[in-house]
Amino acid sequence: MFGRSKSSEEAPAAQAQAAREGAKGRPTPKRRDQEAARKRPLVVTDRKAARGRDRQERREQLAKVRRALETGDETHFPPRDRGPVRRYIRDFVDARRNLGEFLLPVMLIVLALSLVKQPAIFAASVYLTWGAVLLVVIDTVLMWRRLKSRLVEKFGADGVPKGSVSYAVMRVFQLRRSRRPVPMVARGEYPS
Repeated sequence: MFGRSKSSEEAPAAQAQAAREGAKGRPTPKRRDQEAARKRPLVVTDRKAARGRDRQERREQLAKVRRALETGDETHFPPRDRGPVRRYIRDFVDARRNLGEFLLPVMLIVLALSLVKQPAIFAASVYLTWGAVLLVVIDTVLMWRRLKSRLVEKFGADGVPKGSVSYAVMRVFQLRRSRRPVPMVARGEYPS
């Protein structure tokens, strides 16, 4: 009524607030509105839609884990691959040349040789199979003894969890390029 018009005064003030750095540019939502948006029934009425939604969430979670295994992002690793001990085991196994990596290609050659009908070649393939298996077992046992002594030295006797042997052995038998999580160290770069 008296003085200046308020409409001309409010317009520049509103523009100044919107241009503020770090502002969200909208009012804070009411708590009851947020709770209503999150509310879901205990028993789903449309089971088909719920099943589809669960399947989609599972796919997204698996895709996130797969990306983590391929990139080396330890925050999304599955529980079996988490922790400093598992990281040390992976790095140790990936740093050395393992005979177990070559067992699968040798077995493919043995399979091809076993299809030949000549007894001498068949006998040679049997000896080659058992010789390769024996060499791989000896190499794996020696690798585990050295790895275990390093683990005890670094993490203490109680720091080596159960399942570490099988974790290391399974990684030894995989081809280097097919290992998941991917190798993060080059050959010869042993962890300290």
